[in-house]
Amino acid sequence: MDKKQKYILEFKEVTKKDIPLVGGKNGSLGEMFTMLNSKGVNVPDGFALTTNAYWYFLKENKIEDKLKTIFDKFNPDSIKSLQDASKKAMQIILKCQFPEDLKLEIFEAYKNLSQKYNDKNTDVAVRSSGVAEDAPTDSFAGQFESLLNIRGEEKLLKAIKECLASTYTARVIAYREEKGFSHLEFALSVGVQKMVRSDLASSGIIFTTDTESGFSGTVVINSIWGLGEMIVKGLITPDNFYVFKPTLKKGYESIIIKNLGRKTKKYTYGKCGGLKETAVPENQQLKFSLTDAEIKKLAEWAVIIEEHYKTPQDIEWAKDGKTGELFIVQSRPETVHSTKVGNFYEEYKIKTTKKPVLIGIAVGDKIGQGKVAVISNVSKIAQFKKGDVLVTKMTDPDW
Repeated sequence: MDKKQKYILEFKEVTKKDIPLVGGKNGSLGEMFTMLNSKGVNVPDGFALTTNAYWYFLKENKIEDKLKTIFDKFNPDSIKSLQDASKKAMQIILKCQFPEDLKLEIFEAYKNLSQKYNDKNTDVAVRSSGVAEDAPTDSFAGQFESLLNIRGEEKLLKAIKECLASTYTARVIAYREEKGFSHLEFALSVGVQKMVRSDLASSGIIFTTDTESGFSGTVVINSIWGLGEMIVKGLITPDNFYVFKPTLKKGYESIIIKNLGRKTKKYTYGKCGGLKETAVPENQQLKFSLTDAEIKKLAEWAVIIEEHYKTPQDIEWAKDGKTGELFIVQSRPETVHSTKVGNFYEEYKIKTTKKPVLIGIAVGDKIGQGKVAVISNVSKIAQFKKGDVLVTKMTDPDW
């Protein structure tokens, strides 16, 4: 069968040319798995449900007209209308059943993946991959659902369905509306990938350019203990390592900065699947979560990936605590500095000498002004007005 008609593709069948079928996330994983493994870059195996499977799921459950009715009544200027449309659309999908032939294909692909890792029901990560996801100007990164430590056929089906439903979360609907995408023509792929036991070691993010200054001569590695969701959600201050590319490529000493983070908690495996939050022992908090050799290895892989894609990358990595191996579990275009036009440096200075009311860790370098809006929960976002300065404990993709 032509792969353009398939419901499921193994990573070894996928390249970046298949993004219309498997979305940006799965397209990148397949590309690295098939093209960069020979260069030493480790990527865990897996498979992807294609957009064909998504449309087949909708068609067999006869819900396309129901979704159309919801969005015919949708008012994009009303937060209540947004929340109502999201709730109704997601409930429709979650109540659906998988067509029998698609379900059996999923089970077969999962069985094959488990056997490859000498396991009966291996632990997998189940992640949504939007068709327009990780395009340099229209990135859906972090908007869709991801579920970790999923084991067993029935739990896998449930996780996949939750990913499919996440195409109608309020934040995804709002983002599509902003970017001009049709809610009814937007498809989703779902990736199923072997988990890396980073709950027993460390994980984090790599940027192949300095995200604060835009300087392209460094690789910036963030690292924490446990699973990477803690850092992706911005719940912890990671260790930071800066590696200088020119000396790295020549084999010289290249680690130029090492900053110890505040790693007080971590995500580990839950007993019945999923994740649980645990405290990091005090003696471990005071240790770097990567060795110098591991820092250099990740930096070398990051350069290989950047050179392959010919654009700065935002990469997720994980270390397996059982085997000690490092893995790359995702890579996407860096979207802050790589989309800027022209070479120039901007510097901002606050002229007042008044004492700061609040100090935090900056994610960028700029100055803004406006009325302070203290909002404790995203459910109260209607209180936020244009021009306000948001103050809250933590932001995640729901914001």
